[in-house]
Amino acid sequence: MKPMAAPDFPPGLEWLNVDRPLSVRDLSGRIVLLSFVTFTCANCMRLAPEIRQLKEKYPDLVIVEVHSPGFESGAVGGNFRETVRRAGADHPVAIDRDRLLWQAFGVRDWPTFVLIDPGGNVVGKTAGEGLYGRLNPKIDRMAKEFEQRGLLEKGRLQSGTVPETAREESLYRPGKVAADNAQMRLFISDSGHHRIIVADVSGKIVETIGSGAAGNTDGPFDEAAFYLPGGLAFDEEAGILYIADTGNHTIRMVSWAERRVTTIAGTGLAAPSPGEGGPGTEVALNAPWDLELLGGHLYVAMTGANQVWRMDLATHKIEPYAGSGREALVDGPLEEAAFARPTGIVTDGEVLFVADSGASAIRRIKRGMVETRIGHSPEDFGDLDTIARMARIHHPMGIAYREGSLYIADTHNHKIKQFDPDTDWVLTRVGSGERGDRDGLSGDARLNEPNGLVNFAGLWYIADTGNHAVRVYDPVRHVVSTLNLWK
Repeated sequence: MKPMAAPDFPPGLEWLNVDRPLSVRDLSGRIVLLSFVTFTCANCMRLAPEIRQLKEKYPDLVIVEVHSPGFESGAVGGNFRETVRRAGADHPVAIDRDRLLWQAFGVRDWPTFVLIDPGGNVVGKTAGEGLYGRLNPKIDRMAKEFEQRGLLEKGRLQSGTVPETAREESLYRPGKVAADNAQMRLFISDSGHHRIIVADVSGKIVETIGSGAAGNTDGPFDEAAFYLPGGLAFDEEAGILYIADTGNHTIRMVSWAERRVTTIAGTGLAAPSPGEGGPGTEVALNAPWDLELLGGHLYVAMTGANQVWRMDLATHKIEPYAGSGREALVDGPLEEAAFARPTGIVTDGEVLFVADSGASAIRRIKRGMVETRIGHSPEDFGDLDTIARMARIHHPMGIAYREGSLYIADTHNHKIKQFDPDTDWVLTRVGSGERGDRDGLSGDARLNEPNGLVNFAGLWYIADTGNHAVRVYDPVRHVVSTLNLWK
């Protein structure tokens, strides 16, 4: 696009991580990237690794996040300072309540990124995958040009204030949960803080796996680094925890005996298209989201590839298992069927069930065939409890199994639903259907985009992602409470 002078930031914005409102004049001599995103946008999170790459390569790059409350959930929009603190953002954040910056820069949707050169000119606006590849050459040219002209400011922007930081016991967008029923441990993917929390039934934190800094590093618990870790699967017999490190496009293994984290699949780069299998660490993956163990294999809901993959735990060979890679809702033989962003997977000990979030569907994989149990098409969703072929759910992100029934995190309906495959009935068990944060009787309780869930010691533990919390559902007393994590 043709360079044009960047409009100044309008007055009235709420600024975090800086001690005064910023202006374009304050950023003169700097390369600036305006990041129009939202804390509740999955696509924004998918692009976050590319933003991290730019920050690592260009430490002088100034990133300004712009958030508009109209696009945030009530739980986030009500307290941006708390949300920024939980996220650990260390750059300036502008709260654009009236979308004045959106209008000034012609932004229509998130995520959108605007690049401003050291002379104060807008030189690019972009969105979507491949962000690093598009911006890297532009930033590189600008840095060299303005440095030669003596017009490039270097060093960290002096904000005059300490960035909001997270308390050690807080969560930020927890994604999935798993349980060790033998040793009574609960595993929580503290996804936004890039770590795994291990707690007991009371909520006491007994272990933290990962330094908390975003990265892709193997090693001891306190040195290992993850990026947006998601699905968890615990092998009680072997004492091994498997982690879908979604942002790094890898699968990690936690050995308790050695207290180490090791990568067993993925190269760290996203596969450009559905690929072929091979030795685990030589095969590129694409957004592994959830994991399940069955018969000596680790099954992977591979969201970015619209497939289910599986890994042989004896050899660590990994390969596509079900799905052609086309994003659609198509039943049939394994290699011909199609999924739409599968994000949850579970087994009843014999067959696999998949939460196919993009199709608002629950799929079953049995005897080499994929069939739909709930759902009709990616455009057909809703909130209706009835027999499975008529029921409606909306963007289910997680699924679990217990005593003959499937429990579904009906994410965009803010509910937990029970599906009995034998009777074919689908019934709401938790949630009023209204987004919020309220404990109490299960039908009156409010959740905010629940994701993973697991039965632990007779109670259901729910990763209530939008509320940055783990909720506890007692199916006997029919009440919901919030797990208080402590050290």
